[in-house]
Amino acid sequence: MNMQQLTPTQIAIIVIALVALVAIALIVWAFNRRRTQLLRAKFGPEYDRTVAAVGRQSVAEDRLAARSERVHKLVIRSLTSIERVRYIEEWSRVQAHFVDAPAGAVTEADQLLGDVMAACGYPMGDFEQRAADISVDHPVVTQNYRAAHDIALRRSSGRATTEELRRAMIHYRALFEELVGVPDGLGAHPVEVVEERIDRADIQRRRAS
Repeated sequence: MNMQQLTPTQIAIIVIALVALVAIALIVWAFNRRRTQLLRAKFGPEYDRTVAAVGRQSVAEDRLAARSERVHKLVIRSLTSIERVRYIEEWSRVQAHFVDAPAGAVTEADQLLGDVMAACGYPMGDFEQRAADISVDHPVVTQNYRAAHDIALRRSSGRATTEELRRAMIHYRALFEELVGVPDGLGAHPVEVVEERIDRADIQRRRAS
């Protein structure tokens, strides 16, 4: 294009079009940047995990946004006080069972978490779907849930050590406390007490053998 042959009106139109394109590009960039900031703040470590798993940031962000929209359409509720006390008592029983049967207690803890999620209104699909749903409102402890599930899978094939099973219980407990809202001093023992009991049980087993 020979610029010298253009009329002032044509040049003005070209300049305006270029300015508009630059403005649109800046708006899109600012929107995407803001979207990234909001999703990263909302999902925390789950954001980084999803981006790493998907491989493309834009695709991962689309999935996280769709996940958030899906969960917000669900009817998620808090537990009633009666339900809360019942689940806390059940968790205390499972936790105490760990001392004598670590593998069985981990299985029970996983099942109990499923019951709590269902009571709160989360659909009980496969594990990945449950973890994805939980991550919308509880992104940090979702990492605990994933870690505990990985250990539970190794337990099913006999490849999890007692120490790993203990870590699984602690991971499950983190999600349990956030979902149930365990008040201080009600039912569930602090993690340190649980670890002390498990350590004491391990020592007793070694002495007995």
